[in-house]
Amino acid sequence: MIGRHILPWFGGGPAVWTNCLLFFQVVLLAGYGYAHWLGSRSTTRPWIWVHIGLLAASLLFLPMAPQAGIWKPVGSGDPSGRILLLLAATAGGPYFLLSATSPLLQRWYGLSRPGESPYRLYALANLGSFLALLSYPFAVEPFLRLRTQAWIWSVLYAGFAALAGWTAWRLTPAAPAAASLYPGAEAARRPAFRDILFWMGLAAAGSTLLVATTNQASQGIAVIPFLWVAPLGIYLLTFILAFHHERWYCRGLFARAAGVFAPAACAAAGLAVVLPVWVLLSIYLATLFLTCMVCHGELALARPSPRHLTAFYLAVGAGGALGGVFVALVAPRVFTEFSEYSIGLAAACLLGLAGWLRTGAWAGWKRGDLGVRFALTALLLGGLTAVLATGVNGNQTALASWRDFYGILRVKEASDANGPLRELVHGRVRHGWQYLGDAERGWPTAYYGPHSGAGIALKALAGARRRVAVIGLGTGTLAAWGRSGDTFRFYEIDPNVQLAASAWFSFLKDSRARTEIVLGDARVQLERELAAGRVGDFDAIAVDAFSGDAIPIHLLTAECGEVYRRRLVPGGLLLLHITNRSLDLQPVARGLARSLGWKAALFVSGAHEETGEASSTWVLLTADARFLKQPAIADQVTPWPKGGRPAITWTDDFASLWHVLKF
Repeated sequence: MIGRHILPWFGGGPAVWTNCLLFFQVVLLAGYGYAHWLGSRSTTRPWIWVHIGLLAASLLFLPMAPQAGIWKPVGSGDPSGRILLLLAATAGGPYFLLSATSPLLQRWYGLSRPGESPYRLYALANLGSFLALLSYPFAVEPFLRLRTQAWIWSVLYAGFAALAGWTAWRLTPAAPAAASLYPGAEAARRPAFRDILFWMGLAAAGSTLLVATTNQASQGIAVIPFLWVAPLGIYLLTFILAFHHERWYCRGLFARAAGVFAPAACAAAGLAVVLPVWVLLSIYLATLFLTCMVCHGELALARPSPRHLTAFYLAVGAGGALGGVFVALVAPRVFTEFSEYSIGLAAACLLGLAGWLRTGAWAGWKRGDLGVRFALTALLLGGLTAVLATGVNGNQTALASWRDFYGILRVKEASDANGPLRELVHGRVRHGWQYLGDAERGWPTAYYGPHSGAGIALKALAGARRRVAVIGLGTGTLAAWGRSGDTFRFYEIDPNVQLAASAWFSFLKDSRARTEIVLGDARVQLERELAAGRVGDFDAIAVDAFSGDAIPIHLLTAECGEVYRRRLVPGGLLLLHITNRSLDLQPVARGLARSLGWKAALFVSGAHEETGEASSTWVLLTADARFLKQPAIADQVTPWPKGGRPAITWTDDFASLWHVLKF
């Protein structure tokens, strides 16, 4: 819920969710540390009042709804620190207490019922999380506004705080929390340092795979709550199965399957551009399940006596936090590719192999046990293949590449029937290309050629000194439509895109128009300029931010439509580039037109090899009916599909990608 709330403020990219996962993993570690400290006290009764007091204080964080006026960024650059601070200020207190609840209740359960294992409560806790996650994208997010979600959650949390306080007061024994309450506690072996490292390593591998798989799926498909929830749900499911009962972890079966699927997932990541979405997603999710079952199954087998329960969970929390830090903070600054995915697969297989060896598998190998030999060989080959994939993945050919909060950009060279060209690629999406020959370098190519909706509208837009705003820079191709006296003002959130467009492409410097670049979130910058008195200063606004799968939803809401209206001259043009392989944005474009009271025209163009154009879909919104009736426009309009989805009006408080996902 909180990730969905802040996603539009920070560019709509998967790194927003990655940072959310990092925050919750770190606070989970803090909660486990607090539970370990509280559960280790020689007497428990006095410290229970501390816990009850913290539960009461956490109610001050309610209702959990971040304020856009305080937290929405105003500049460009990496917003990771701002996201983490936002989450700490809005969700930190409640989540800290929630994260401490499971180990504390298990500790108290073990003290009140000596001889019974409390670890099944861990499976029960994860089952609750799993059911909540499963319900969110289907029963909550598509139907309830964010404000309503926040209030419902806040009321439920207040009920939880009351029940948790009552439980703590009722179930905590008044006697000292002596370890002697556990049968055999004195004989229980104290975990060695190598045990703690093993626990942390398994937890870190599973956490790395969770976040890296979410990144892979979001980059390759779409940034939607379902693709956040599915990996996290599978991750929790493996905890449920592993800790509920040992029979669910068929050790040999999962070892062999993980050894097969890890290399398959590495291959799929390399072929993401050509594989169908359902195949890609199936491989990613199946591999996550199998490898996390290996990690968490081995973790469950290695768990200590309940006497050391809170220390065990502290090590698990530390490993989870390390995995999150590695993917969210370290990997983007160290790797130029998504190498952390194959690293996570390698770690899971090799640590699974170490788990087998810790429990005497080598003796089985020497005896000629085929089951053991197949399992160990599969894990070894899976791990080594993933290590090899890491090296191969890090040596992709590109003229230049950048990786930052917003993903990976690459500048590549290729050729077609018109000659050599240079292209800008972001993930699976080509954001434009330019021919290198002198005769062709000025062509408006890709999605912006003379047959595209943008080309048709800009050719028909009269005026001696046209002012055009473009949201999304790409290679700067739209500047090729500039005339002498025109001004093209580009808004771009990613500084590396500006660097690529300026250093590797010449559309900006070759344009006959004056070109300007404003760094930062386009809506934030448009609103700031509006507040400074810049009203009705654009003849056209082209919103070119939706060709990728990580679309900024906040640029299509009714509230943002009002910003566009105020920045356009009367009768100005709003152009929406909605070419997208995963999302059908036509209903949203019609809904935006409906909220503005404007007309909407659809332009669908096919690929034209002779002019270097790709197929594209544009929607033109305007209040000027005469502009739409002129032959240069009317003759090129594409009829709206019959029997399509009804118009959808997104708002800042309600916008669900589930309704526009292509199946």
